[in-house]
Amino acid sequence: MNYANQAMYLPSTTTLWLRLQRAARALLAVAAFAAVSTSAQAQLKIDITGVGTNQIAFSAAPFQGNQGLPEDIKKVIEDDLVRSGFFRAINTTSNVELNESTLIDPSAWKSIGVDALIVGSVKKLPDGRLDLRFNLHDTAQQKSLGKFSYVIAPSALRLHAHKIADFVYEKMLGEKGVFSTRLAYVEKAPGRYRLIIADADGANPQVALASKEPIISPAWSPDGTQLAYVSFETRKPVVFVHTLATGRRKAMANFKGSNSAPAWSANGQQLAVVLTKDGGSQIFSMNADGSGLNRLTSTGGINTEPTYSHDGRSIYFTSDRGGGPQIYRMSTNGGDAARVTFEGGYNISPRISPDDKTLTYVTRRDGQFRIAALDLAGGTEMLLTNTGRDESPSFAPNGRYILYATKSGGKGTLAVVSKDGRIKYTLSSSGADISEPTWGPFIND
Repeated sequence: MNYANQAMYLPSTTTLWLRLQRAARALLAVAAFAAVSTSAQAQLKIDITGVGTNQIAFSAAPFQGNQGLPEDIKKVIEDDLVRSGFFRAINTTSNVELNESTLIDPSAWKSIGVDALIVGSVKKLPDGRLDLRFNLHDTAQQKSLGKFSYVIAPSALRLHAHKIADFVYEKMLGEKGVFSTRLAYVEKAPGRYRLIIADADGANPQVALASKEPIISPAWSPDGTQLAYVSFETRKPVVFVHTLATGRRKAMANFKGSNSAPAWSANGQQLAVVLTKDGGSQIFSMNADGSGLNRLTSTGGINTEPTYSHDGRSIYFTSDRGGGPQIYRMSTNGGDAARVTFEGGYNISPRISPDDKTLTYVTRRDGQFRIAALDLAGGTEMLLTNTGRDESPSFAPNGRYILYATKSGGKGTLAVVSKDGRIKYTLSSSGADISEPTWGPFIND
């Protein structure tokens, strides 16, 4: 549960400070989960407002045999790469299909400004599956960087188009792409709240959970098979873990008072939660099966929003133990905590990068709530956004991008910014109010 959402469950001694929380962010209640798996109506639209430096020029030819299939492979790949900010598309092939076996003259493509050429084909097999093939040509090195094939169900065509874009991204930039990963977020409409799981580009949204009640605090398990969340279906906050493939769920924390803010350890063996069962707002850890509850903090006031480091040694969290909300770090076994943030009087919602080198969080500056990134080694802070009502940052699994929620036209929408602030784009939908985003892990093949 985020700092503002927790406000309604805390002792009256923090009333003055909690008014500030409520003014900062709209208070969300929690949704009961209904095990449904239907398509969401709101498709997110992408608006790119920033790009990286040294863009790679590429061309993707129409995939041979793509006509009549449910997804345009070329378009999915192009959109992914352009959205990353590191690629620009050169459409020199028009509607000429070049398959993965076509004899390519790399120097000819290089002469017209193309650095990378993607060609491929898709063929329907007798059993209804698809044979998807592609070849990536590096025109500067004048060689193929990879020639692969997949045999897939038609429903997996879009996913594998994302995987092709991931392959291109990694081969050309030297780091893993995140186009085939997933996002989770909460969609609010009058009398309806839904937990949505979508592709990283916002397409293919699926309703994982639905209720007349609101939903908050979804958190992906490290293997991407489960979501932890907080539900108020019994009129009190309870932490559940939901298995996506089966729809089964288990109440993990259902103690007296508030049970909130679930966070997974990097190895998936533990959960951190925030409980008020002993008074105050304290952080506890437990085994992934719900056993072994262990109290980690013991201070008065608010201790909340835990997040594990990826090396398994630390937990970052938000606390007002110093008089105002700041971010602290402690051992995963609890004990003394060290303050991490010092710029500004209000810093909440910490999330750590996959390499444990950069911390992102929400900071208040001049009355605006912005996303910041802190270099933990050097202590340098960078303000990444200037939209003023930003919340819930979440790192992409490659550490390059940060997903967050912001406001546009009075409603919540999703946005992405690179950790250096150069690349920005929004994922917006018509009519829905979107919040609580979290970026899922890499998908294992």
